[in-house]
Amino acid sequence: MGGPARLLNTETSKPKSVSATLARFWPYFKPRWFALVIVLILLITVTWTQVFTPELFGQAVDCFFYPQSTCWFQPGFTFTTPAADRIAGLGSLALELGGLYIVGALLSGLMFYTMNWAGNHALREIRVDVFNHLQKLSMGFYAENETGNIMSRFVSDADAIQQALGFALVNVMSGVLLIGWVMIKMMTTNLPYALLSLAIVPFMLGATLYFSGQARKAFRKSRAEMGSVNAELQESIAGVREVQAFSREDENIANFQATNAANRDANIRAAAFTSALSPTLEALGYLALGIVVVAGGLSVLRQEPLLGTTVISLGTVFVFMQYVQRFNQPITQISVMWTNIQNAIAGGERIFGLLDVEPDVVDKPDAKQMPQIQGRVEFDHVSAEYQSNQPVLKDVSFRAEAGQMIAIVGPTGAGKTTIINLLPRFYDVTAGAVKIDGFDVRDVTKESLRSQIGIVLQDTFLFSDTVMNNIRYGRLGATDEEVIAAAKLASADTFIERLPDGYQTVLGERGAGLSQGQRQLMAIARAALANPRILILDEATSSVDTRTERLIQAAFEKLLAGRTSFVIAHRLSTIRHADQVFMLMDGQIVEHGTHQELLAKQGPYYDLYMSQFRREEEPGADSKGRVTGEFVPQSGD
Repeated sequence: MGGPARLLNTETSKPKSVSATLARFWPYFKPRWFALVIVLILLITVTWTQVFTPELFGQAVDCFFYPQSTCWFQPGFTFTTPAADRIAGLGSLALELGGLYIVGALLSGLMFYTMNWAGNHALREIRVDVFNHLQKLSMGFYAENETGNIMSRFVSDADAIQQALGFALVNVMSGVLLIGWVMIKMMTTNLPYALLSLAIVPFMLGATLYFSGQARKAFRKSRAEMGSVNAELQESIAGVREVQAFSREDENIANFQATNAANRDANIRAAAFTSALSPTLEALGYLALGIVVVAGGLSVLRQEPLLGTTVISLGTVFVFMQYVQRFNQPITQISVMWTNIQNAIAGGERIFGLLDVEPDVVDKPDAKQMPQIQGRVEFDHVSAEYQSNQPVLKDVSFRAEAGQMIAIVGPTGAGKTTIINLLPRFYDVTAGAVKIDGFDVRDVTKESLRSQIGIVLQDTFLFSDTVMNNIRYGRLGATDEEVIAAAKLASADTFIERLPDGYQTVLGERGAGLSQGQRQLMAIARAALANPRILILDEATSSVDTRTERLIQAAFEKLLAGRTSFVIAHRLSTIRHADQVFMLMDGQIVEHGTHQELLAKQGPYYDLYMSQFRREEEPGADSKGRVTGEFVPQSGD
């Protein structure tokens, strides 16, 4: 039952590689490969316009302002070329520049739209996969992880990915391509001048790697702290009644402030590194630009070769100034966008970490469909534990025949809830076997098993939906007439008809607006609609009034007729009607038999009866006849 570690916050201790995380996004983009091809074509085209425009600026100088032999836009122009011809040529070049800017802007917009289209479709599939995976995870996972933390993976981390998949990712890709392309153009134009201009690049690269690496760690911490904030918020909202009942508002506020402060500190640390990167790169960029201007300007003014090469033209100096600016711009842009990318990578790691969690309870490769259950149940030397070497059940064996009612009693922590959790295979045994009609529950599919087992728990869960749909949850294909019949069987129709819209009344969260007894009657109606062969009941009648208890008991009697049932008993009336009573202590069955047989033995069950259940027969008196307060039975495990 224990299985591998499932705590979600453990993944922050060892970051995964960026490449491995990014590679896991590919299956979601693969079906939209054509969109990525379009983005790639547009990306190359847009980058080309950005690389080509500096050359046109250089041609403006070498052709029209200071004619040189390097003029290819309008060859043959010299200082003697008439001004009108130069102005006409300059106008033609300006039109070409303007056209390039317009085309680049339009294609850039189309590129961002296409990438966002592909990214949002991919993110939709990621969310679907995460939701599907959550439905498959075992009960142990939810017992060990806070709901708010799980929701943070589904909402906050997915939002972080969404922000990066469109604008940020395309900007980073465009920046990387532009940097590479500019470097090639600079080196092919004048290699010594290019090497001198790019002398600052190693320092830029070092600063980028250091600051982005630190930012990534900080963002991972921030994502984890955001999960804690969500968990704290979810618990505070869900438990607001208890908070106010015990006047713990101030303590809750203090706890939330501490959790929120931790998230704030992580975000500030991440912002510190990302904020430091941009001005650092900007300063290095200005230094590179200064090198270009000084080295190139001296070569032009002195008419001396640069580093042993030919004398460069003034237009070449202007081209390299543009190239260096083009080179520095994407580096700064990447540093800014890297904030979103790092945030998305951290979110991706957390989401994929959730997808990597393996359920403890899975179907065998050769699992069979469970035939129609008759109802014979056998526990064959069953042992179970939630944590390693901490047994909850120890070598438990018993048999229940079809149609019998089995009452399970015992002190808190004896293992009663564990027994009913093993029947629908919410957990697996660590030794022995649970058999239904001779089939080991591990040899059949979970779906075919659980579809034939009905459960009415102490804490009834109702959805924010209509009464009709809440009952229909027991069998989704049921007609309205069948739902109403199930409600009548559970004696729930009386109060349902008094609701504002009857069966179409929309309930609040978790059935808000209904009493505990009314929610319990609806849960019984839901189970009756499912028409299971085995019923698991946690009576939960201790918190309802006497009249509602009688209604629930009457509904139970109708529901249990002809079915095998396992009841965690809180009331003497249930135990009296049981075919077998199992007394549990410390994970073992210490006694079993009928109510009368166990009383006659005067063993542990007799002691439990004298201390608890007998008071139901003699309200207001203890086992020695002394007057006492009203008896409040114990809760279950």
